[in-house]
Amino acid sequence: MPLSRLAALHGVATSYSPSPGRTVPATDTAVVAALAALGVDASTPDAVRAALAAREAETRDRLLPPTVVCWGGRPPDVLSALPEGTRLRITTEQGETRAEAGQLPPGVHALHATAPDGRTADVHLVVAPDRLPTPPGRSHGLLVQLYSLLSRRSWGMGDLGDLAELTAWAGRALGAGFIQVNPLHAAVPGTPTDPSPYRPSSRRFPDPVHLRIEDIPEFAYVDDRDRLRALLERAGRLRASVLDKDALIDRDAVWELKREALELIREVPLGPGRRAAYADFLAEGGEALEDHVTWCALAEVHGPEWQRWPVGLRDPRSPETARARRELMDRVDFHSRLAWLTDAQLATAQRSARDAGMPVGLVHDLAVGVHPGGADAWAQQEYYAAGMSVGAPPDAFNARGQDWGLPPWRPDRLAASGYAPYRHLLRALFRYTGALRIDHVMGLFRLWWIPQGQPPTEGTYVRYDAEAMLAVLTLEASRAGALVIGEDLGTVEPGVRETLQERGVLGTSVLWFERDWEGDGRPLPPERWRADCLATATTHDLPPTASRLTGDHVELRGRLGLLTGALADERAAASAETGEWLAFFARLGLLRGSGSAVSEEAEIQAVHRFLLRTPARMVGIWLPDAVGDRRPQNLPGTWDQYPNWRLPVADAAGRPMTLEELAASPRLHALLDVVRARAGDVRARAGEDGGGRPRH
Repeated sequence: MPLSRLAALHGVATSYSPSPGRTVPATDTAVVAALAALGVDASTPDAVRAALAAREAETRDRLLPPTVVCWGGRPPDVLSALPEGTRLRITTEQGETRAEAGQLPPGVHALHATAPDGRTADVHLVVAPDRLPTPPGRSHGLLVQLYSLLSRRSWGMGDLGDLAELTAWAGRALGAGFIQVNPLHAAVPGTPTDPSPYRPSSRRFPDPVHLRIEDIPEFAYVDDRDRLRALLERAGRLRASVLDKDALIDRDAVWELKREALELIREVPLGPGRRAAYADFLAEGGEALEDHVTWCALAEVHGPEWQRWPVGLRDPRSPETARARRELMDRVDFHSRLAWLTDAQLATAQRSARDAGMPVGLVHDLAVGVHPGGADAWAQQEYYAAGMSVGAPPDAFNARGQDWGLPPWRPDRLAASGYAPYRHLLRALFRYTGALRIDHVMGLFRLWWIPQGQPPTEGTYVRYDAEAMLAVLTLEASRAGALVIGEDLGTVEPGVRETLQERGVLGTSVLWFERDWEGDGRPLPPERWRADCLATATTHDLPPTASRLTGDHVELRGRLGLLTGALADERAAASAETGEWLAFFARLGLLRGSGSAVSEEAEIQAVHRFLLRTPARMVGIWLPDAVGDRRPQNLPGTWDQYPNWRLPVADAAGRPMTLEELAASPRLHALLDVVRARAGDVRARAGEDGGGRPRH
């Protein structure tokens, strides 16, 4: 059919497979809507035929695609297919000019081709190493949601000062090789602010709510000490309400206090060195930084959703926006200053990790997308598919599918730009990280596009140039000397994991999901786990290990009406599943005793002994697991029924624990002693020194 051919030429799927051997057709409505978002009119049969003819002619006459990938400096195959006699001119990032594509330095270069028949092409040539950097030996580390990690110095939620303290302590006292945190992207302001770190305003710029106010050099020189003292007292009460009075983390209240303090700090003149550093930051940030802080200033006046602003301000390049920027220059500078301060404290946290001997350091998290009303969606409108939202199709676990409310990037516009917004995003994040976790890494290959206003069942997959996306990722990560971890849980199309592994992207393996799915379905023996992964017992979207072992997660979902079956049946199934794993641990000699004689703490230790027995290059310990916390940080499928993203780390009784108490916790040290002992045994057998600093 013409519509199917047209869709295929634009990377729009007309069917999908929710499970092996089963194919579900996409509706014509979904296909037509996806094509429309790509600028292709398929609304009538005549429009389809015209668009198909135009696309086929374009493909036939085109010398080269807009972006060409060159792996390892070798000339790409697409160049060998050019007509004989085609002349090439390559201008490298370094400004050199060459006439052939062999042995080029890594980078994104400009390629001009001239065919004998007069056709020309100006394209982007991405030259990337064959593989990403390899992890420096085997390491274990901690996974934590930063907002949940309060110290006795926090202002009601964890901050970058706490992160620096955590890295220094974990590296030196626990032998940790990394600390993985939630996305620290800038949130969309408002009351209440969406607490989810996975629906940010901007992925490129961090959120100043994470600042440690007292660590800002100008803090010591604020003139109005009485007002500053009052803010500190209010911050202390806010902190105490979370730690001592069972209050939820209130991001809005924290930001209100910090914003007042930052306004005072900004009145302190910068010294010459600090001013020079700030000027360098502004120059390096360029148009992207200017756009971000302009959006922040406009949002203070007109609200956080740019689609509701006066028409002239909806375009970041309009004369009205330029005039508003000049009029709001004081607020633009304020938000620029916050971006600078936050960037500096993030760099300090990573430096603290490396100084503590961590071979990796901080692992930052890249969310799938951005809020449709936020800064990135405003500043980069041409790159986002209007009228579309990203989600997931129906599957065995969710018959209705999922809509994440995130606008997708347009693959055609990305390719035409040489993936400029993607490159700049990665480069910004790699400034202060030793590894980057990419949420839903399958999105490098395809995303489920849903027309706005339609249910997820009315969506379809749209494909991206995975080779180009991976080449850009490999290039930028290699430049930074950083690792990449892909969150590849759930339904993954065939070949994706193999391609990611080939390029050095580590996968994500969660214990409870690792079964012999192609065989008897039983727990997968540790020696059969993949090595190129981060292995964990749980994630922020799953129950803590103590909750899973005790069955508390079933009771919680039952109370909230989230179970698909009867409570007794769900409880029995969960008990059978954990019982099977525990029996497996016992057979392997990882769990001693049986039944009620074995404590839940001992079972958690056995879980982590098992993870260390796998060949996984990185083993992550969910920090709340180390103290028996039973409350999930996020319960998918809930909004106001459960306090998602607002809970502090707590002990087994639900009592919030400070960073200072965590550092002194006998239970935490007992678990980490198990991990370190097992890791030491593995290194000794392998003849390795552990890749870190010597320990005495």
